[in-house]
Amino acid sequence: MQKEEHKMYTFKGREYPCCASLTMGVIGGKWKTVILYHLIDGKMRYHELRKEMPTVTERTLSLQLKSLEEDGIIQRTVHTTKPPLKVEYSLTELGKTLIPLLRSIADWGDYVVGKYGGPK
Repeated sequence: MQKEEHKMYTFKGREYPCCASLTMGVIGGKWKTVILYHLIDGKMRYHELRKEMPTVTERTLSLQLKSLEEDGIIQRTVHTTKPPLKVEYSLTELGKTLIPLLRSIADWGDYVVGKYGGPK
């Protein structure tokens, strides 16, 4: 009997044991999905994202943005034509492929709150 080879998924130099693991590796965690959700409608500046997520620390937001940028999910655009420096974040073409998934995640959250939420 031949032993079946386990297929690994590789993305940006990292290996994942399955496709779900790859997806969660890219967008998982407490803040990445929230950041991406806020970028669905277009570009946002750092302070705008910060305002939408008041409980995230500046360090965490910066690290998550950097990670998403390194994975090619968002792009960081620096406008230097005139002071002050303006930095905007937006979804890349790859990032835009996540929009249906992000909307489904948000819809599920609305459903759970509507069906099971409320006073304890």
